[in-house]
Amino acid sequence: MKVTIFGIGYVGLVQAAVLAEVGHHVLCIDVDAKKIENLKQGILPIFEPNLSTLITKNVKEGRLCFSTQEKKGVNHGLIQLITVGTPSDSNGFTDLQSINSVVHSIAKYMEDYKMVLNKSTVPVGTTEQMRDIMINTIKKRGVKLNFDIAFNPEFLKEGTAVTDCVNPDRIIIGTDNKLVLKLIYELYSPFIQNRNFIILMDIRSAELTKYTANCMLATKISFINEISNLAERLGVDIENVRQGIGSDSRIGSSFIQPGCGFGGSCFPKDIRALIRASKDIGYHPRLLQAVEDVNISQKNKLPDLIKQHFGNSLHGRTFAVWGLSFKPNTNDVREAPSRILMEMLWSSGASIQAFDPKSMDEIKLIYGLRNDLKLVTTKELALENADGLIICTEWDDFQNPDLNLIKKTLKESVIFDGRNLYDPEIIQKEGLIYYGIGRGSSNRKKC
Repeated sequence: MKVTIFGIGYVGLVQAAVLAEVGHHVLCIDVDAKKIENLKQGILPIFEPNLSTLITKNVKEGRLCFSTQEKKGVNHGLIQLITVGTPSDSNGFTDLQSINSVVHSIAKYMEDYKMVLNKSTVPVGTTEQMRDIMINTIKKRGVKLNFDIAFNPEFLKEGTAVTDCVNPDRIIIGTDNKLVLKLIYELYSPFIQNRNFIILMDIRSAELTKYTANCMLATKISFINEISNLAERLGVDIENVRQGIGSDSRIGSSFIQPGCGFGGSCFPKDIRALIRASKDIGYHPRLLQAVEDVNISQKNKLPDLIKQHFGNSLHGRTFAVWGLSFKPNTNDVREAPSRILMEMLWSSGASIQAFDPKSMDEIKLIYGLRNDLKLVTTKELALENADGLIICTEWDDFQNPDLNLIKKTLKESVIFDGRNLYDPEIIQKEGLIYYGIGRGSSNRKKC
């Protein structure tokens, strides 16, 4: 099939690569000319395992192309996939400017039938509004053209997005016209084990399903973080509790890893948006508000532990930071806990030596050149002349460090572990001071 994808971010680029890999002819459209030119040269705007290989292969074999020309994109694909960003502000209001612009362009340039699949996360009722925009635009042209529009949310996880796209848990289609299913089955047939694999529902239910899924996962994270704060005050190690509840099949072990808060492009944004949508209809979502409040508080956990250890004497100190992305296996630093940490340290007069395997360029773009930020090429270099080590991201590269080297290199042998990577007993046996998240009596204990 010929497929056009509007918006080449995490979702769009991964979807494009995977659809091209199974034989579809995919044209990607984005308004960012530099991004398109870079992609044509094999330079990707994001890091995602296995993505670069797929992009290079399918560009070479002619199934994947990139352009800034919207008209070309509309003419190319029978199926028009929309994957543009829908950011929300601090009050939860969702910016729909990009998505409305895309549907206007589709309606403006289409000359025959189009199947429009929206994969961008949007407030309930947005897809219906998109349909109205298309109807009105076509009417103003004075032509008669048919189209269908459906909501097809994505459930990719950054860091495993390619695998998730190839092996989805389910495919959800929100549509008011079951006749479109034939085209959708054809599009997704390589990934469908059986027809029950596709869950069909009305558009509004599908829109709410997407928000609900992300908010449910965010709730699990904030819940375990809340319990971790309780555990610390009770002298209990949250890791024992986590293993105990995670072994319960009704709960499971996913998304119950305590830490320094969640970030990224989805969970914080979608929590805010659903809170906003609730308030707009006169309902106060107490649980959702608590999830957001706990996460905001949790992002201050590492700064609080650092102040607990050093007091207010942070001015002139240097800290090693391992991990800048909001999670491992991605270069995404949007709303990452590391940024809250660094900004607090800078405001207190401290300097940072940081290492991350993939997100250094993103941090440079955000903060530019600063005398109090040194981005180094290895995790070992970050330790040199540092007063302490701070872990913000659980990259595999940080799992089994040379503790003797850490102790010898740091000015003060202290580790602030924001992802509970290490066993406090092992750390302390090496003569290091350990602070984790909810590690009970292990925090503040020194050998």
